[in-house]
Amino acid sequence: MAAMAQLLIPVAFYISFLYLSMNSIVVIVDSAASVPFTPGDSYLIDCGSSATSNLHNGKTFKSDKQSASYLSTKSDLQVAVPNGDVPSPIYLTARIFVEESTYVFRMVRPGWHWIRLHFFPVDNPEFDLTHSVFSVETDDVVLLHSFSITNKTQWAMKEYLLNVTTEHLTLKFSPLKNSAAFINAIEVVSAPDSLITDVGTSLVPVAEFSGLSTHSYQTVYRLNMGGATITPNNDTLGRTWDPDLPFLMARGLAKTVSVSPSIITYPDGVSPLIAPNLVYASATEMADARVTNPNFNVTWRFDIDPAFGYLLRLHFCDIVSKSLNDLYFNVYINGKMAISGLDLSTLTTDLAVPYYKDIVANASALSEKLMIQIGPFKEDTGSVNAILNGLEVLKMSNSVASLDGEFGVDGTKLSSSGTSRKTVAAVGFAMMFGAFVGLGAMVIKWYKRPQDWERRNSFSSWLLPLHAGHSSFMSGSKNSGGSQKSGYGNLYSSTLGLGRYFSFAELQEATKNFDEKEVIGVGGFGNVYLGTIDDGTLVAVKRGNPQSEQGITEFQTEIQMLSKLRHRHLVSLIGYCDENSEMILVYEYMKNGPLRDHLYGKNLPPLSWKQRLEVSIGAARGLHYLHTGAAQGIIHRDVKTTNILLDENLIAKMSDFGLSKNAPTMEQTHVSTAVKGSFGYLDPEYFRRQQLTDKSDVYSFGVVLFEVLCARPAINPALPREQVNLAEWAMQWKRKGLLDKVIDPTLIGVINPESMKKFAEAAEKCLADYGVDRPSMGDVLWNLEYALQLQEASSQAKMDEENRAAAEAATAAAAAPTAAVPLPTANNEPAAEVHAITEDSGTAMFAKQLTEINGR
Repeated sequence: MAAMAQLLIPVAFYISFLYLSMNSIVVIVDSAASVPFTPGDSYLIDCGSSATSNLHNGKTFKSDKQSASYLSTKSDLQVAVPNGDVPSPIYLTARIFVEESTYVFRMVRPGWHWIRLHFFPVDNPEFDLTHSVFSVETDDVVLLHSFSITNKTQWAMKEYLLNVTTEHLTLKFSPLKNSAAFINAIEVVSAPDSLITDVGTSLVPVAEFSGLSTHSYQTVYRLNMGGATITPNNDTLGRTWDPDLPFLMARGLAKTVSVSPSIITYPDGVSPLIAPNLVYASATEMADARVTNPNFNVTWRFDIDPAFGYLLRLHFCDIVSKSLNDLYFNVYINGKMAISGLDLSTLTTDLAVPYYKDIVANASALSEKLMIQIGPFKEDTGSVNAILNGLEVLKMSNSVASLDGEFGVDGTKLSSSGTSRKTVAAVGFAMMFGAFVGLGAMVIKWYKRPQDWERRNSFSSWLLPLHAGHSSFMSGSKNSGGSQKSGYGNLYSSTLGLGRYFSFAELQEATKNFDEKEVIGVGGFGNVYLGTIDDGTLVAVKRGNPQSEQGITEFQTEIQMLSKLRHRHLVSLIGYCDENSEMILVYEYMKNGPLRDHLYGKNLPPLSWKQRLEVSIGAARGLHYLHTGAAQGIIHRDVKTTNILLDENLIAKMSDFGLSKNAPTMEQTHVSTAVKGSFGYLDPEYFRRQQLTDKSDVYSFGVVLFEVLCARPAINPALPREQVNLAEWAMQWKRKGLLDKVIDPTLIGVINPESMKKFAEAAEKCLADYGVDRPSMGDVLWNLEYALQLQEASSQAKMDEENRAAAEAATAAAAAPTAAVPLPTANNEPAAEVHAITEDSGTAMFAKQLTEINGR
């Protein structure tokens, strides 16, 4: 399927539907990826109508008279006009209320439901509906507060997504005193349960956000990037997707691309109901700015209400790449990094495969404008490009269950001042400050009563120092944590980005009560166990020893680092447990273990030279990100092959940040610190002067490169003295020009000499005696990428040569005189002669085709 997709994509650019003007063209073809969905509840009401309305999109709206049993009102009025400039006949009739009135709908299937309210101020002699001011609410959430439409030609459709858990849904219309309320049409339709999951990612801080299913939502924007309008006809769930052009800033920096929707393939776990394939078949990408370094972002800007949080669903599908692992880019929201180094190849394992990401942006992270940006990864990682296929901006209900205004259905007021919605953020800050003060008092109390401390289920001693001065402590929000069982664990997770809180019992079950048979790693901190959590995901569970002061220090350092690091070449932290004085971290499971195991000592199949290059490049990217990607650079301080882990696809990721240090600031040249690391990898300058810089990591990485090339340990005391230290030994042979004499024997004859030369040069530069003479990790990465290009070019040339030789041999065989071959009979006597090869045989035809192919 991957090969098929890659072949189809270039062709699809020429045969796909032509995108000319996003304001004038409407897609009217059926979505090839549409799947049937039968809603359990489907109420379509044409309010004020006297007959059924059949719309061109296939929907049938019943009249108010047919639906009278749903409506409860003492005084109302039905009005209608013969025609008007409206998109649908349902806007030509209306029901008007002069006092509180309700619609009640019986829910056959509780769960997510669309509620779509249609409004148009129908001209009538009874009421001037442009002066109507009213509110609409359910029993649980305020949908509209003091709503009005003051333009006689303006129509509006308000779309909401509510998780209805009761047997009845009530829509209450409440006009302001001496005013009226009106409604033209109502839709109450079931939505798939999979449409909104419970977990997303918060923007500030970047962490798991749980509780999405407890909110109600209003659709503010739904855009089809790079494409035309998608009407409800072409969306199984009846949604409208608008073009993104009106919201695009600096349009010269962006361009559109589209392919045939038929090539879009949905992976397991992503339902076509999330978005139709028409959304994924078009995208907006970076334009050719005709500059040497195209380092710019594509930007969209939207007006929003800053008093509310928003669920941002970003849709991606790589329809621009010609091959895998060629597209990496960043996503920013209001100037904050939302996704770093997005790698669709790793996430989807194929081209033209949909992927979406849910990001929660709290009010504290927003202003009156929402700005979405995509831009290059700023590393030498392939094509300099970035794409976005679709975007949904959903307003989230606030703490008083309102989607409009500061009052809840029970009259609860969000803010005591009420002078400005912007005060909401200040109130949230004050609440967090109060929580901080209260927490401080509780910590002091616990400190005075150590016997109570042991009985607590959260805040083990190894976590406390991190809370004392963490700058982001007060930036958390009410629902920004993972699925925590402990209130304080929730706060801790949400502010530091530690993801999900696991109870000790959950991890006992996941690891079979920490069975020794499940141990996959051992260190000074304790053991690492293979575990399976509740959703079936395999994880690595690092259980520390609380009695070890050194272990506590390394755990604290690892938490501090991982709370601010997210990169595809760094092992991800999934969650933690701090129950009963345990200190446990839960990581993504790296199926293929340490790089070292694939080089020597484990009798595993040897990695090919190309695989070794790709692994080295991945590790270099991770280190380069550490040095340059964070706000303040980070020095790993323990770079070695056992800390480079490989996932199921042999993607390399740096791990173990227990010894890491923040890099020196602009005013500093180094960090003075005690020497720590692993023998054989230690920077000699760091060892002599106890002054740490990022070039210390570069030195260690040079040792790793020779370890990859020679497939032997950095230090091997069993060897003769001159061979004990790999770096010194390999450098001696490199200077002699005889490095090929000491490389891994499995590479002999398959490694391209030029590729090996470039690789060895990179390693040699890393091992310079003085840090100022060593390259940056960015330069190392460039050299490794070049070595890979040399190897691939050599392999392609060799393959072309083999094909050419095969074609020539086949052609020669076809042109040779035909041979007579005697066929044996049943008693092995000679039989009549037949031609083994003729001019019309398949062999000759095959030779001819090969010749033509090679000729082209």
